[in-house]
Amino acid sequence: MSDEASKKKKKEKGVYTYYKVTEEGLVRTRIFCERCGPGYFMADHGDRYTCGHCGFTRYKPAGAEGKTMEE
Repeated sequence: MSDEASKKKKKEKGVYTYYKVTEEGLVRTRIFCERCGPGYFMADHGDRYTCGHCGFTRYKPAGAEGKTMEE
């Protein structure tokens, strides 16, 4: 069996992973892009957040890795 056939295929995450349902209502787990506005989530790259639509990048403060950014 070749290496390509034995590798597991990554499962694509759906939009449902960006929201959490609580008793109070919907909670967004990621931040929105400042340039694009609501509806465009920013990707979390460990030390920074990046918008896939416009390319805007916001760096996290030093020592805040692994923590989520609060709006």
